[in-house]
Amino acid sequence: MIAGIETGGTKVICAVADPRDPESPVDQARIDTTSPAETLAAVRAFLAPYAVDGRFDAVGLASFGPVEVDAASPRYGRITSTPKPGWRDTDLIAGLGLVDGTPVRLVTDVTGAALGEHRFGAGRGVADLAYVTVGTGIGAGIVVNGAPFTLRSHPELGHLVIRRHPEDSFPGVCPFHGDCLEGLASGPSVAARWGRPGHELGSLRHRAVEFSAYYVAQLLATITYAAAPQRIVVGGGVLKTPGLLDAVREQLALLVGGALADHPLTDTRSGYVVRPALGDESGVRGALSLAGEALPLGAALATAG
Repeated sequence: MIAGIETGGTKVICAVADPRDPESPVDQARIDTTSPAETLAAVRAFLAPYAVDGRFDAVGLASFGPVEVDAASPRYGRITSTPKPGWRDTDLIAGLGLVDGTPVRLVTDVTGAALGEHRFGAGRGVADLAYVTVGTGIGAGIVVNGAPFTLRSHPELGHLVIRRHPEDSFPGVCPFHGDCLEGLASGPSVAARWGRPGHELGSLRHRAVEFSAYYVAQLLATITYAAAPQRIVVGGGVLKTPGLLDAVREQLALLVGGALADHPLTDTRSGYVVRPALGDESGVRGALSLAGEALPLGAALATAG
């Protein structure tokens, strides 16, 4: 069996699959993200019945970050400067309790989501894809020619310094920068600015959508200018706010203006900015695909054949 694990700021999704069919999980589970000890113990408990003689053929892990994804680093698999209480310096791979020698592939959660959507969802048919999540945090994963654009490090675009909305005086909530992108547009910033979470905005929703679209569009413009993906998939809890995705598309077209006159982003119906086809399963499906790629050669050939 192979296993895919997505660790997020509020939840962990685990799945297991036959190595001959990594696209089709045979079982999966949602686990609340609490303390490292409690959360990883629950992950081990889910995985245990599916291990053969205690072993998996391979494991793919898509983790919230920052996390050390460089397999050559002695700190490979450790959470680094996260603001999430208690998780800094957690060794995720060791916490899974895997048998020595188990092949493991590790990327960030948003890179995992980008891979999942590229291979099984809204990114089918394109070579280059970006995935953006706006939720508890803000992040982006980029796929170039079907693979993560780097396995040495990962983007941290949630901390972009952005242009403020002219009517926004909110100081921001980022513990590092205050009013960076994540400090102004993440789920916690929405709740702090308006005094209630996004799903309870009521009459404040129109104004909240205006501010959020203004900020999220700047992130999409930055990705477009820097990486030139063929498609951007946008997910996360904040992007489920009614009307926000349409407002982001419109603001993106206004923001870029004539700089990219023939780019599909100038047509809000072009399909350049889309929702995830896999819903909340993008990351774990990407993690499973990583596990499939990490299989020993013999198993990989058996999967192909």
